[in-house]
Amino acid sequence: MEHIERSNALDLLIKYNKDSFHIQHAFTVEAVMCWYANELGYGADAEYWGIVGLLHDIDFELYPDEHCLKAPELLREGGVGEDIIHAVCSHGYGITVGCGKTIEVEPVHEMEKVLFAADELTGLIWAAALMRPSKSTKDMELKSLKKKYKSKGFAAGCDRGVIERGADMLGWELEKLLDMTLKAMAASEDTINDNMNEYTI
Repeated sequence: MEHIERSNALDLLIKYNKDSFHIQHAFTVEAVMCWYANELGYGADAEYWGIVGLLHDIDFELYPDEHCLKAPELLREGGVGEDIIHAVCSHGYGITVGCGKTIEVEPVHEMEKVLFAADELTGLIWAAALMRPSKSTKDMELKSLKKKYKSKGFAAGCDRGVIERGADMLGWELEKLLDMTLKAMAASEDTINDNMNEYTI
């Protein structure tokens, strides 16, 4: 696998993304992907999984209508290998973006399926955490998350259909995906906050 250093990946992300919401989402998905790599037996590749998470929305802030279509160009310019480019683009599989094109890059590796499944879900979990007195995922229980998930009006921008397709790709029950991603975010919350603090200094 061609590899880009994390520091270079972060520089590339920040080149195209300035909004702190998008930066935090990138740090969140990076940390969740690292957690999943370790949990699923890919510990040696944890940083690689994380870099895919860090870069997955690289084109979204500047080119939202060409999401996953503009990414290859930006990533190639940054010296990123084709394996990471495939992984990044595959998280849009089957989704029709603003310009009317449907993303046809299919997730193949387990890492790509995890990214597809967990990406939208991290947004929903974070939205649920912000409604709690603690503003944290650490004291959130699965039953609380399931209740929010089932409430169609809650975090309506998070596409449940994508999350459920991701669970199916992995061969998991939805509850397993919810439980594991919640655990990943709770375990990673301090790291994500530290990364955000470093970014904003």
